[in-house]
Amino acid sequence: MDLRTFTEPQQGASYEQLLAVARATETAGLDAFFRSDHYLRMGDGNPLPGPTDAWITMAALARETERIRLGTLVSSATFRLPGPLAISVAQVDEMSGVRVELGIGAGWFAEEHLAYGIPYPESVGERFDRLEEQLAIITGLWSTPLNQRFSYAGRHYLVENSPGLPKPHQKPSPPVIIGGKGTRRTPKLAARYAAECNVPFPENIGEAAAVFSGLDAACAAIDRDPGDLVRSIALTCCIGEDDATVERRATAIGKNPEELRRLGGAGRPEEVAQRLADYAGLGVSRVYLQLLDLSDLEHVALIGEALSPLVAGT
Repeated sequence: MDLRTFTEPQQGASYEQLLAVARATETAGLDAFFRSDHYLRMGDGNPLPGPTDAWITMAALARETERIRLGTLVSSATFRLPGPLAISVAQVDEMSGVRVELGIGAGWFAEEHLAYGIPYPESVGERFDRLEEQLAIITGLWSTPLNQRFSYAGRHYLVENSPGLPKPHQKPSPPVIIGGKGTRRTPKLAARYAAECNVPFPENIGEAAAVFSGLDAACAAIDRDPGDLVRSIALTCCIGEDDATVERRATAIGKNPEELRRLGGAGRPEEVAQRLADYAGLGVSRVYLQLLDLSDLEHVALIGEALSPLVAGT
């Protein structure tokens, strides 16, 4: 089972803090460093220093790390036009030495759009329609053979006679990750366009199972082997060598340790490993561990030293 760190810098983090966590992730032997893509803090608290742009962050980390994979969980389709996003991801793919991944979703946080002048379709259906068209365009641009042209005419986006450059260096392309808890449209988009389907912060095993059941059905409908897709989850992480350390780390991020334990990402390493083994029974082979205290680099080290060996054979 792959373990990846996942950060939420909109809650208050500088680039230097993100770099420190990414380097700690690499040192700890973990698989990847991911970040959210948001422009506004959620909830009360100090918002300083303010937001950082996800893909500018990835470009910088591409040059300042060596091994870990890098990506977003998830970029909002409302933030960027599909063509420029395809260019950005392809460029970061080259800069990183083929280590980049694109997590992308429909977008949902209306307030951040208003705060920074970003158009926000109120209809969930329209946002999903736009996401579907962006996926068609991004993957179409990447997969168009050299010296050929790509065109696309949708309801929301029009692409005419594009050379589809630059091409990503990963073959066939950087992995696309689609995440959500929906059991119908999200699995359909994942089955058609993604290399990975992620269930963020499931309340229980059953919630994740329902999404993956929808994924199986969606793959069957288009004759795709569901085993082609990585199945993953994201959990808020708070582990410690003993209960006192778990409680201290939970308190530091304003969370109830027992609630975090119930959701699966908190406790002593062996406790968390057992819960992850339960998800492995659903075919989950990758876990994004959400870290909310970015100053606690010892936490990252403990994940690598104590948790990772326990799930290595899962």
